[in-house]
Amino acid sequence: MNITGNTVFLPGATSGIGLALAERLRDAGNTVVVGGRRRERLDELAASEGFDTVLIDTADADSIRAATAGVVSRHPDLNVVIAMAGIMRVEDWTAGPEVLASAEETVMTNVLGPLRLIAHLLPHLQSRPDATIMTVSSGLAFVPLRATPTYNATKAAIHLFSESLRLQLEGTSVSVLELEPPSVATDLLPGQRESSFAMNLEEFADEVMAILRDQPDVAEVQVERLAFLRRAEAEGRYAETVRQLNAADPH
Repeated sequence: MNITGNTVFLPGATSGIGLALAERLRDAGNTVVVGGRRRERLDELAASEGFDTVLIDTADADSIRAATAGVVSRHPDLNVVIAMAGIMRVEDWTAGPEVLASAEETVMTNVLGPLRLIAHLLPHLQSRPDATIMTVSSGLAFVPLRATPTYNATKAAIHLFSESLRLQLEGTSVSVLELEPPSVATDLLPGQRESSFAMNLEEFADEVMAILRDQPDVAEVQVERLAFLRRAEAEGRYAETVRQLNAADPH
């Protein structure tokens, strides 16, 4: 991925990792469109950050359809989409069927959201001479955190979807990148911003941009801290990594 001269759409980027990357992509010389569910927050970002913005709820199929059509209409040179939106919930599957409400919402947002988004934008991206789809999985796609079973599963699904989509688009103008964050100091979970285990947000975003700049053909965007999780099975330390990760889990 060339990190300059693009038109980039980041749904789910009104805070956290998405906003940090949106700011850096803008500063690198890209036109950036930020999507989110809160109109007042979008208006604030348009005024203070200079982004174009679009109202989108990635858990709602009709909202995705309308928002993607609007972005393509306003920005026919759109050539990069980064599917940032996601939620993470602590769940206790021993507590009974009431866990399903949270689990289903997580699947809707984290799996169906990106799939619908990509399905609506892919025909347009295929018409561009150089386009990129960036999905967002997690280190928890590779090693499970006990407290978040459905989140882990959704990120594993995004990982394999990304791998499969890359195979289908091989030889076309559309590249598929997968961003695989470790725990980052954001508000994804209560208390995560203050966690000593979480990577500083600014350091994470800077390292991601450096990877994209220095490795334009990279398929999996992995900061060095992710190696603890991503390489656990290949290095024969999976069981020990599961133990260490969950011993450190504050939940």
